[in-house]
Amino acid sequence: MLQYREKEVLELQKVSWKRDGIRILSDINWQVNKGEHWAILGLNGSGKTTLLNLINGYLWPTTGNISVLNQPFGKTDLRLLRKSIGWVSSSLQERIKETSLVEDVVLSGKYASIGLYDTPDKTDIEQAETLMEQLGFSHLKGRSYRTCSQGEKQKILIARGLMANPLLLILDEPTTGLDFLAREDLLMSIEKMAEAEHAPTILFVTHHMEEILPIFSHTLMLRDGQVFAEGETRSVITENKLSTFFSIPVSIEWREGRAWMTRK
Repeated sequence: MLQYREKEVLELQKVSWKRDGIRILSDINWQVNKGEHWAILGLNGSGKTTLLNLINGYLWPTTGNISVLNQPFGKTDLRLLRKSIGWVSSSLQERIKETSLVEDVVLSGKYASIGLYDTPDKTDIEQAETLMEQLGFSHLKGRSYRTCSQGEKQKILIARGLMANPLLLILDEPTTGLDFLAREDLLMSIEKMAEAEHAPTILFVTHHMEEILPIFSHTLMLRDGQVFAEGETRSVITENKLSTFFSIPVSIEWREGRAWMTRK
């Protein structure tokens, strides 16, 4: 586990990435500082997944420089770095054994394994129970993973991602497939988690404007593989910018710190 005390959590300088000669990301400049939580907003095909793979070191930039947790790529052991990054995505659900107990799925995050093959100690068990309580699903203890709802599974995976005490937590479209009530319940849990003492820096990836909670102080907008806008959320999410971003005129109504968008 890295010992991290620097201000910059993440820095990308003129990062581009090509696949088969086609440029997927172009000249990405982005900096995330300690104490900030960011939303990443973009439509399908905007380059969000490619960006996440670059941050995790699963892809290498065609051009530019990347530093994560003050570890410059090319000068650090990416396997060690990934132990300080929690990445939660809906695709992970498909890899979890359906018969696994809920608490074992959470505990497996300590060992970055799909399935629990190590014997957890008392401290690990207590940590898992605390995370289950904080995220509001301690009542699922003893249940098999397959009996849980989609929203419950997402909470389980977030708790799993927190078991290794990551310094950076990436939530990749965690509300995919949830109905309105399940989505709002999950968002409330994420907000509570972000407000906790010693919470990791959170990157929350979405293509739904209203999911950007007040705790996400900053927003990065990706369009066609380029940074369309980035900065403090209130300065980025405006009717003029969003109308250009979506190529249609839109209206924004702020309610309880969240922006709700409608087409004009």
